Amino acid sequence: MTELTKTLELKLVDPNVHKRQKLRETQDAYQQALQAAFAAGCDTQSAANDVVVEYDLSGYAKNALKQYVPQLCGNSYDADELHDDHPVRFTNEGLQLDHQPQNAIEWYVKVPHHEDYHLWIPARANPEQREWLEALDADDAEMGESRLFERDGTWYLHITVTRDVEDESEASADERTPPDESGEPCLAGLDRTPIGVDIGEASLVTVCHRDESGSPVRPRLWADDGKAVRRLRKTYFTAKRRLQQRGSERIADSFGDSLWDQIDDVFHRVTREVVEYAGSVENPVLVLEDLTYIRENMDYGEYMNRRLHGWGFAKLHAQIRYKAAEKGIPVETVNPRNTSKACHACGEHGSRPRQATFRCSNDDCWLGEYQADVNGAINIADRYRSGESHRRSDRSSRQKAGDDDSATDGASLTGPQDSHADAGTQQETRGTYAS
Repeated sequence: MTELTKTLELKLVDPNVHKRQKLRETQDAYQQALQAAFAAGCDTQSAANDVVVEYDLSGYAKNALKQYVPQLCGNSYDADELHDDHPVRFTNEGLQLDHQPQNAIEWYVKVPHHEDYHLWIPARANPEQREWLEALDADDAEMGESRLFERDGTWYLHITVTRDVEDESEASADERTPPDESGEPCLAGLDRTPIGVDIGEASLVTVCHRDESGSPVRPRLWADDGKAVRRLRKTYFTAKRRLQQRGSERIADSFGDSLWDQIDDVFHRVTREVVEYAGSVENPVLVLEDLTYIRENMDYGEYMNRRLHGWGFAKLHAQIRYKAAEKGIPVETVNPRNTSKACHACGEHGSRPRQATFRCSNDDCWLGEYQADVNGAINIADRYRSGESHRRSDRSSRQKAGDDDSATDGASLTGPQDSHADAGTQQETRGTYAS
């Protein structure tokens, strides 16, 4: 393993007038504090603190200044040279990321403004850095200092990230695969073995593939882990509601953090075992359901939000993706429509008399009843085998016109969220699915 550090690039997407004003206020206050501390010759953190504490900035920006100004004072800078040349710096805990891969704009970033106020803003990432960003979102990478700056009317964030990678992990499967005439990596002739990955509630994850004769083989279900996560989530929501009714917000938050840490541990272990399973199959490709379309298999409203966001689909997907990339195992996505409703043997639709049971409606089909999650995993693999595969870079072109642009209902986001209240709302929402 090798420890690597990268600077990730994020472009803030069209902040509205209110948010642009707040970003400029942050920038102006930071520049003023920087100038004042430098002019005072603050060559220690204590001296810098005495100056910057008076400015209307978040603690993350003030702490970054306390570390940065003494470094500047040891060089030959002139005070006039500081203006406009220095981005707003935040310490490692200043920013928060929120990933909603079902939306046209997948990433959101929380930018601190001052102590009691922050801004949630959609952001586009450098596509070449997706693996690193997903690792950071899944808490398998460490965030360092971040920098906010404006260039030609557009706001950007640079985030320093450090993670441990295997020696050859920087070369992904696609990078090692010769491209075809269109420039896309060519998988033809490689005879991939598609492994369907079904993420659900009865079994947290289910994987299965077919052998050379076409028979489903070696299904594996993480059903006990599904039960464990359901129990932890139920405990969380019940305890949080009771503690909030008693006015114990801090205890509720602390208790919730502990439970989500336990869920994270389950997610990391299960996704690692999924990738290990794939590694035991000759020439594998992991096939996931495309989250762009997963809302089509769910009800709208509160139930869908809680199921999609609370269950952690996005985080499980992200962990599988970057862990597979480290092992050189490709990952593809397919449309999930009807993968849980169709029979993998005859293609007819069936029913689920119980959560874990699929019943084929075709009386002539030999299948009869089958384990529902395994049936879904096979259908996912078969959909890739049939030639359907979605590249993540093509998602935006497939968004449906007229979709609701709510950022919390799994629909396509067509514009940034404008209200001042969305900062608190999104933070509260994040707590329900940051597992």
